[in-house]
Amino acid sequence: MTASSALPRVLLSRGALERATRALVAPGAIVDLRHDGFGHGAAEVAGVLADAGITDVIVDPEHVAVVSSRPGLRVHTAGAGDIEPAALFGIPDADGSRTSEPVMSLQGHVLSTKPLRAGEAVSYGYTHRAVDDTRIALVTGGYAQGIPRVLGNRVRVQIGERMLPVVGRIAMDVCVVDLEGGDAEDGTPVVYFGGAGGARDALAHWASVSGLTALEMAVVIGRHGQGEWVA
Repeated sequence: MTASSALPRVLLSRGALERATRALVAPGAIVDLRHDGFGHGAAEVAGVLADAGITDVIVDPEHVAVVSSRPGLRVHTAGAGDIEPAALFGIPDADGSRTSEPVMSLQGHVLSTKPLRAGEAVSYGYTHRAVDDTRIALVTGGYAQGIPRVLGNRVRVQIGERMLPVVGRIAMDVCVVDLEGGDAEDGTPVVYFGGAGGARDALAHWASVSGLTALEMAVVIGRHGQGEWVA
């Protein structure tokens, strides 16, 4: 199998953010959008907040100019917000609890598949060997896109309706998924976290495995990927 230049997509739900804003952000509240909107894109998030009547946001100095272009917003570079960013963006806490639905979802796709025979190994260092004959998929998404390398052999991703294990070490731009007796066509979507299916709150498990917080990982992944806003 060979890797392609295609990268995973960081999908950002405008509808989820709008609903969380209406439900959680009181009139006159100050919203913290530092760290480039905690990986969600300060300028885009500020636009949604402005449309909802929010007037005050905190941003990193490098984002003042673009956020200030949003009509009706007062932009600050210091202070504290009145709502926890994890709550606004639907990021789960350590036990998987969320205040709102996830705004961010990380989605890759299947590049190719091949059989893996019992006893054969995959990825760098051969940290995983198949117990039984199976089929594996090479999937877009690796540590260059902010996926922690420590997640290899320890997490699952969603392909179709199934949650399937990532096996072997995570590489720079790809990882390997055990299809556990199934198969997948090239181009099939693979959800790492977010969305509405089984991977919805996967960031909570990622946090327990990696020692990072779910919010920290969202920031890194948002910065390393190209955000794509969807309905």
